[in-house]
Amino acid sequence: MPLTPLDIHNKEFSKGFRGYDEDEVNEFLDQVIKDYEIVLREKKELEDRLNEMTDRMGHFNSLEETLNKSIVVAQEAAEEVKRNAQKEAKLIIKEAEKNSDRIVNDSLSKARKIALEIEELKKQSKVFRTRFKMLIEAQLDLLNNDDWDHLLEYELDSTELKSTQEEDSLA
Repeated sequence: MPLTPLDIHNKEFSKGFRGYDEDEVNEFLDQVIKDYEIVLREKKELEDRLNEMTDRMGHFNSLEETLNKSIVVAQEAAEEVKRNAQKEAKLIIKEAEKNSDRIVNDSLSKARKIALEIEELKKQSKVFRTRFKMLIEAQLDLLNNDDWDHLLEYELDSTELKSTQEEDSLA
């Protein structure tokens, strides 16, 4: 068991002819030296372990700090991506609304134009129908005319035709 400071303090040497017993003092000093060397060696080992643990702790603290910074950067990047996505979504919605308004307006304009064309075609068909009806009625009037009956009543003798032709050729 190593000596304690109290053991060293309380150690009494017996008195010899010339003072303390020299062998006893030397033996005690040898024991003190051995114990002191052990204490110094243990102290050195503990200091080395403490330095190693401090270095490891510093490494882990540095790693923790780096991880914390990385987490903060990742969170900021995620927020930035989220903000950009929201902005882009709003732009897409605005563009879609603008396009839909344009499409609706174009469709309404085309529908109005087609409605006007339909009205114009209706007018033209009425005019055509009226004219066609008038033409057919005029043709029916011609067919119903008494002149056709007179033509059928008219008789011409073929001998008269020959004499008329001869007279025409002599003249």
